[in-house]
Amino acid sequence: MSVGNGYGASGTGPDIGDSNLLKALKAADRALLEPHLERLSVDAGTVLVEAGDNVKYAYFPCGPTLVSFMVLLDDARGVETALVGREGAVGGIVSQGRLPAYARAMVQFSGPMLRIDALQLEAAKAQSATLRHFFARYADCLLAQVFQGVACNATHSIEQRTAKWLCAAIDRTGDHEVPLTQEQLAGMLGVGRSYVGRVIGAMKRRGTLETLRGRLRIKGLEELEGLSCGCNNLVRAHFDEVLAGVYPSDD
Repeated sequence: MSVGNGYGASGTGPDIGDSNLLKALKAADRALLEPHLERLSVDAGTVLVEAGDNVKYAYFPCGPTLVSFMVLLDDARGVETALVGREGAVGGIVSQGRLPAYARAMVQFSGPMLRIDALQLEAAKAQSATLRHFFARYADCLLAQVFQGVACNATHSIEQRTAKWLCAAIDRTGDHEVPLTQEQLAGMLGVGRSYVGRVIGAMKRRGTLETLRGRLRIKGLEELEGLSCGCNNLVRAHFDEVLAGVYPSDD
């Protein structure tokens, strides 16, 4: 159970198998990290790192946990630039030491995660070229998601972007219930609540989803994918090319 600051007790919790990224490491590289990994349970809304803070830890979301990178604008709004689940990591993966964060990293879906001190991670990478190269390839995949998101926001409709976000969440969690309000979803997309409300209303009339208290239940995933743009598929294809087997699959 999570407490006060958004972190639950360490100790019992996920193993490395709950993180696709860590599971894909070579056994020798996993062995360098395992003694230093701390198990946590995190609440939705927990801020892992704020923009400008020194990054002290690297975090590996596990199972259904989702984390958003949020860029803060002049009017104090935060707009999502990347979504990270069990396929990825948040924090000092390729940086040298505890450098300042550019964006806020905030938990969107509560659940388990693993974390490691950034200095311990640096020490492990210093011992293994394959570990350094693996995390550099992941950083390339994360950057591809950011690039694709910029293009998506500039060219695709709010309906396409809403459907894409919901599909991305389902890809990473395997759960057809998305624990977000329409207001939260609008904030992450950087659009007005009324716009998202109209889009969700149209999806309800089609029978694609239904709204429940504090969450959305997807009833027609194929229909949702049809409403989405192709950006999700392009990001998945890049993951499959650069880090085969890391992006969540139907299995």
